[in-house]
Amino acid sequence: MNILLLRPHPGNDRFGLGPFFRVEPLGLEYIAAALLGTGHHVTIADLRFRPGAATWVRRTRPRLVGISCLHSLEFDRVLETAREVRLASPEAFIVVGGHAAAAFPAPLEHDPIDAIMVDDGEEAVVRLAASLEQGGELARVPALRLKTVDGWITTPPLEERTSLDLVPLPARNLVQRHRNGYHCLLFKPVWLIETARGCPHRCSFCSVWQLYGRTCRERSIAAVVEDFATCGDAIFVADDLFWYNPERSLELAAALKRRGVYKRWILVQTRTDLIRRSGELMAAWRPLAKDFDIFLGLEAASDDGLTGLSKDAGIGDSIEAVRIARELRYGINGNFLVDPDWDEAQFRELWAFVERHGLQRAGFTILTPLPGTDYYQSELARTAGQPWANFDMHHLLWEPRLGAERFFELYAETWRRSILNTAGNKSLMDWVRQVRPSQIPYIIWVLLRTQRMMKPAEYLREHRASRCRAPQIPCEGKK
Repeated sequence: MNILLLRPHPGNDRFGLGPFFRVEPLGLEYIAAALLGTGHHVTIADLRFRPGAATWVRRTRPRLVGISCLHSLEFDRVLETAREVRLASPEAFIVVGGHAAAAFPAPLEHDPIDAIMVDDGEEAVVRLAASLEQGGELARVPALRLKTVDGWITTPPLEERTSLDLVPLPARNLVQRHRNGYHCLLFKPVWLIETARGCPHRCSFCSVWQLYGRTCRERSIAAVVEDFATCGDAIFVADDLFWYNPERSLELAAALKRRGVYKRWILVQTRTDLIRRSGELMAAWRPLAKDFDIFLGLEAASDDGLTGLSKDAGIGDSIEAVRIARELRYGINGNFLVDPDWDEAQFRELWAFVERHGLQRAGFTILTPLPGTDYYQSELARTAGQPWANFDMHHLLWEPRLGAERFFELYAETWRRSILNTAGNKSLMDWVRQVRPSQIPYIIWVLLRTQRMMKPAEYLREHRASRCRAPQIPCEGKK
């Protein structure tokens, strides 16, 4: 069977760091590997590079089309893509999968779409393809929201969560034509690797733990070593919580060293409290890359702020994690959540924390109730009428405590203070030495884009325009 897997363009990305981190569609590569293993012909089309789903449909003539939906801000774009596929191929079966689709499928339950994956897709998609090919009963395929003549139904769940070792390594060859376009800041091309899936914690703003029931499944050390060894020189580990299992992580570091794995750059995501109690582990991993960066969800600049987010970690953990990581020459990329209900004192508290600890590589996103979280349910009344594209953590979904104009003045100032701060663990000259002449045009583009992030007028203009696009929200300047 011919199968087409699509990664849609996310849409409006005027703000934030998203365009600086364009990574391969790893989920689709895993789905493709599972389907290839059962004899199907699979194509992956990354529409971030080549827009036009209809062109790929005409070229591949698929019986089954899968569309990824990783973030809630993509809901409308996914529906647009599905409509384009339906017009080009009325007989194709269209299924949507990915984290956002599984966590909150309701916005995707529309006519162009035939089914939505509500759990890991590697096993369910193989059963779906077999059922389509053999004329089987689709209601028996597990882990779906399925469109029927009587409306949408939920099929039985997977008997048990799929062991990651039963899933083949991703079919990266299917995106080879785009490899040089996958990048993280100056590192290009970048390979995305998954060593574990899930998270046992309970942060109020995150849906990962709710989707996976606070569990974490790990791939075998042998499989992870093979993946590291066969990928390129710049690695982004996609795990939501790297080093979750310290004993396994030490074994993995030793196995990678025995295999002779050494990378130009590695980026991982983890928690501050884990770093604080894992000095030996941190020391074991640092020799595996020339540059080794850690993305930390710092989230808040006070214990009260962290408690309000159900972070289950304290500000002391944040401070100590930064200290340990810097002593071992890790780079720190932190993120903070800016609450629309803040007053000016809380902005200044954040500025002081960032300056005091030299967090010049911090990012700042607006605290947003994402679908699939308890926070979303509690804020339904405040977000009513907002287009999904505004759930990007850079738009305001309700009137902030300080008013939109003053809020964006302080928000832009927060970015300005971070971007222009060269204190911390890397001097300006350290960054200059990393730049190759071929990267200078990209650096210029980065500088132009970050200028926008430091101008409150840019945010306010986008805020007012987005209100005009939302049908249920009064539009300033229009009667």
